[in-house]
Amino acid sequence: MTKHAAKFLILAFIFLAVPNAMAWDDVGHKITGYIAWQRMSPRARENVIKIFRSGPEDSDISTFFMAFGPMSEEHKRLEYFMFMPTWADVVRDRAFPVRFSKYNKSDWHYTSEFWKQVDGKAVIEPGKVADGQAVIQLANAENALRDPGVSIADKAVSLAWFLHLSGDIHQPLHTSSRITDREPEGDRGGNTFLLTPEATKREEQVNLHAFWDSIVGRNIPYNAGLCEADYIRNVAESMMSRYSFEGSKSVLLLSKFSDWQKESFSLTSSDVFRADLVRFETPTDSYRRNAYAVSEQRLAMAGYRIGETLNEIFGK
Repeated sequence: MTKHAAKFLILAFIFLAVPNAMAWDDVGHKITGYIAWQRMSPRARENVIKIFRSGPEDSDISTFFMAFGPMSEEHKRLEYFMFMPTWADVVRDRAFPVRFSKYNKSDWHYTSEFWKQVDGKAVIEPGKVADGQAVIQLANAENALRDPGVSIADKAVSLAWFLHLSGDIHQPLHTSSRITDREPEGDRGGNTFLLTPEATKREEQVNLHAFWDSIVGRNIPYNAGLCEADYIRNVAESMMSRYSFEGSKSVLLLSKFSDWQKESFSLTSSDVFRADLVRFETPTDSYRRNAYAVSEQRLAMAGYRIGETLNEIFGK
């Protein structure tokens, strides 16, 4: 077996055997990819796939295209594009040390304000600078995509980051680090806010951040008899029906990444840290349903913004 073939088999195993290991876990990110693809023109689609197929070899961006089995070229391109918003999470895998050391950027996935909850409202902590680089790196990625002097290989990496970070910044807890007496340095996007009893073993704990990341699967269980692509299409189409592009296009605010972050942050006190959310307790059904409704709107908006941005850059 050749080295290239062996590498492909490893990647295919990772891609196909654990499709929901990071399920905006991977399901949320793939939903944004599906929605963006529906908005993109044929020319934008063609150019974006061409860029991804030219990604640096050590990034595996181009290699993942081969992980899809026999299917029509149109379907294969869609599934490949839907997968690429997850690449920035895939490169966190330390089993691929070269890829991990070069491409993993842990502080790029969020831009979190430090704040306290006062009378049900978010009050930003004075003197505390927002943590994380998501807003900055979104701007850097878009600039690279627009710059004719940037190589196509580097554009592939920037494009993968743009897809991923656009999704991340629409998840409210990627914009928030709440300060409490228990967490004077912030709760790291809800990662230290546990929803399981205090004595729960670490490997069995569920935190607030993970709860929101996986909110789609918590409300729309995956049907084992349905292929993942059909599951994502059905969920995404439902979101687009409920939150249409026509109803969203007046507030797309393309390239205004700070505004995207502020939108998400505004939801932390009103919808994330609601009065009925209790530390060390499973959220109520009412809380879960509301979290899903908020997430539907955020995922749809992320998809629309990605699609229209790529049309603007690559569709003309």
